[in-house]
Amino acid sequence: MTPPVPLPEALRVTHEAMHTTFTLHLIGENRQLAAEVARECFDLLDNLEGKLSRFLDGSDVFRINRLRAGETLYLSEPCHQCLLLAMQACTQTGGLFDITVGTRIEHLKSGAAGLLPPLAGRLIIHPDVAAITCEIPGREIDLGGIGKGFALDQMRDLLLDWGLGGALLAAGASTLLAVGPQPWPVALAGGLTARQLALTNQALSASGTDVQGAHIVHPSGEDPKPVYLSNRVWAVASTATLAEAWSTALMLMDPDEVTAAIAEQATLLQAYAELNGKVEVLKPSASCSGTSPH
Repeated sequence: MTPPVPLPEALRVTHEAMHTTFTLHLIGENRQLAAEVARECFDLLDNLEGKLSRFLDGSDVFRINRLRAGETLYLSEPCHQCLLLAMQACTQTGGLFDITVGTRIEHLKSGAAGLLPPLAGRLIIHPDVAAITCEIPGREIDLGGIGKGFALDQMRDLLLDWGLGGALLAAGASTLLAVGPQPWPVALAGGLTARQLALTNQALSASGTDVQGAHIVHPSGEDPKPVYLSNRVWAVASTATLAEAWSTALMLMDPDEVTAAIAEQATLLQAYAELNGKVEVLKPSASCSGTSPH
C-alpha cells in the first residue's frame, strides 16, 4: 500500500511509536495551528502506547496478562474502549479476529516446532465499568492487530475537535485513515499490477505475509501456518480499528467465507486481494472510488 504524495498545502510530520512510523498529512492554511495539533496528536499517541503495549512494564495490557484467577484490574478509559471495540470486531468477523491469542502468536514468532498451543483461560471485560477480571488464567491479550488503528481513530477525533480542515493519517505502510472532505489517492500494489483508490472519510488497512511472513494465527486451528486467502489483502471500513480487524480476518478466510462475510457485514465497506499478481476487488462499493488495475 503506497501512501499518497501530500497535497501542496498539507503539512507532513512523523513520529515513532508502537514499533512503526506514524505520518500525519495535515491540511490547513494556518501551519502554526497544524504543527500544534500534530504535537497534541503525538502526545496522545505516546500516552496510548503506554497503556496498550503488552511489552511496556506497567501498561494496562502488561498487567492484564499477569492477572491471577479471581483478580480484577481497573483500566484506563482508552484501554477499556479498545478492548470493547476488539470484542465487537471479534463478533463481526465470526471470531477470526481475536486479541486473546497472544500465546499462539508468541509460539509462531519464536519458531517453535509443533502445533499451536491450545487456547485456555477466560477473561471477562466489564462493559459498563472500565475493568477486566481473570476468571481462569491462560489467555494473553495482544492488541498489535488493532492498536495502531485505534490510535489513528483517537487522533482523528482530536483533529476534529481542533477544527482542522482535513488530514491523512498513516500507521506505517499498513493502515491509512482519511479525515475530512478531501479525497486522498492511494495505490494498492500487486505483484504485476496496481489499483488506484480515493479515500474520503474512510480507513484502509493491509495485511499480508510479505513483510512479517506467516504471522497471523487462526484462533481455532492448530496448524501454525494456516492457508491464507492471499499474500496480501486490503480492507476499507469507516474506522481504522475496523479496517485493521477486517484485514486480519480476511487473511484467514477461504473464498466462500469471504463471499458470505461481504454479504452479511455492512462494517466491511470494501475489500481487495492480490490474486495471481493482480489486485482484485472482493467487495465493490460506490462509497470508495477505484480504477481498474493497470
